[in-house]
Amino acid sequence: MPDNSRYLATQSFTVLVPVYNEEESLQQFVAEMNKFLEVTPVATTVLFVNDGSTDGSLALMRNICRQDTRYEFVSLAQNRGLSTAIKAGIDHARGTLVGYIDSDIQTTPMDFLELLPFLPEYDMATGIRAKRQDSPVKLLSSKIANNFRRLMINDGIVDTGCPLKILKTEYARRIPLFHGMHRFLGALVQLQGGKVKQLPVRHFPRFAGTAKYNLWNRLWKPLVDTFGYRWIRSRWKNYEIGEKHHHAA
Repeated sequence: MPDNSRYLATQSFTVLVPVYNEEESLQQFVAEMNKFLEVTPVATTVLFVNDGSTDGSLALMRNICRQDTRYEFVSLAQNRGLSTAIKAGIDHARGTLVGYIDSDIQTTPMDFLELLPFLPEYDMATGIRAKRQDSPVKLLSSKIANNFRRLMINDGIVDTGCPLKILKTEYARRIPLFHGMHRFLGALVQLQGGKVKQLPVRHFPRFAGTAKYNLWNRLWKPLVDTFGYRWIRSRWKNYEIGEKHHHAA
């Protein structure tokens, strides 16, 4: 594992946590996140993104942020879905690195420690869920959708749906918002010329509450979104500055 302690000492890390009706798991999520915050090698802020929750999640987030300055939140006026929540978090993140984790505690914040050493050599580090603790229907639909996506776009990302990722903010900010964007974060970093590192991370049964996705969301929508990504890829442009001159303001 590379030693990047000097690099991390100069960086700041914003962990995005999209939340939609997760009042039953938020307190336990904070307990798990605090374990990471106590040992993180990089200055870290946790940014909740409330995606129009209709339960008591927003009230809990307000209280958490009031009690601990390491936590902040933004709240969308209406439920807009995971891609929009992640993009809103990226737009409001202040760190040079941006992480993403779900609030259902099926992945652990401590595994950010497995991903961080691969920055800055890579521009994104993402997890591969080992021994997934999901229902047979969820596992089957994810396998079908992932295989189809890899066949259609050939990005080499093994587990695009893993909710544990770190990106350099400069790459994250260039990612466009479109329906299903969260399924293509690795591919969108690669499209910018970035390098992606994939590593196994732990996976756990859902702590509380119910999953927000059904068979339609997990199978049909990813197939449709793949064609949307192919359209964007066919029109994507990058550029590099060769020289510039400007006067100070």
